[in-house]
Amino acid sequence: MRFHKMHGIGNDYVYVDCVNQPTPADPAALSRLVSDRHFGVGSDGLILVCPSAVADARMRMFNADGSESEMCGNGIRCVAKFVHDHGLSPNNPLRVETGRGVLTLHLEVKSGKVERVRVDMGEPILGSALIPTTLPGDRVVDFPLPLRGEGLETSLFGGCGLDPRITCVSMGNPHVVLYCADVAKVPLERVGPMLETMPIFPKRINVHFVQVVSPGEVIMRTWERGSGITLACGTGACAVCVAGVLTSRTARELLAHLPGGDLQLEWEGGQAHVFMTGPATEVFAGELV
Repeated sequence: MRFHKMHGIGNDYVYVDCVNQPTPADPAALSRLVSDRHFGVGSDGLILVCPSAVADARMRMFNADGSESEMCGNGIRCVAKFVHDHGLSPNNPLRVETGRGVLTLHLEVKSGKVERVRVDMGEPILGSALIPTTLPGDRVVDFPLPLRGEGLETSLFGGCGLDPRITCVSMGNPHVVLYCADVAKVPLERVGPMLETMPIFPKRINVHFVQVVSPGEVIMRTWERGSGITLACGTGACAVCVAGVLTSRTARELLAHLPGGDLQLEWEGGQAHVFMTGPATEVFAGELV
């Protein structure tokens, strides 16, 4: 089976062309295999590039633990690059079918290769039941983090200067956003899995800690549902942009610094769509035997 290793600002996946070769029989098991950074290819998960009856291509994304996710912002930019660079479609803009619907992507092409992609990520989903979370109210915006009975205490967050209020946003997949004074001091490997699996998040959740530099700039770190600490999360950066507007911490145009690189976000507010712009990179191709 041929595969390609690609990444969006360090959020790396193994990509399989399921247009020109058969779809793997057990993609969940394959994702666990290839994601292993010692005994496999090494990645945050597996992405299948499949035919679509309603778009130029279909993306299926699996986390490192084999669980299938609805959407991946960094991953979809790489899908667009793969589709264009490998001749699966000449269209620009490009349309990709995902677990959250069909998204439109505008390609920045140089010397015949895609370098950056601007993605229309659609409207953010803010209804509590749709995210989903069992917390009360129609929306979860600056809601006190329920620590009692969850094995979490404020002291677990070290000296990061945590603001113990959470905001929840779905970009087709669920996110919880927390703000702190210094994201570098967050013990992410310890509190990330605890927050991900809290009972108030029935489908688990992606966790983001955010440090506000200015109204137009943030630094963020991520614990991804099913994959752990990653260098970047595109849907998470979109959620951070929305959360910043909802809580009056940041502006509608935002530069997000992630460990793997930068993303540009825009949200006009209300029922408007979120737009994300960032690079897409192919590292190498290989064959799994």
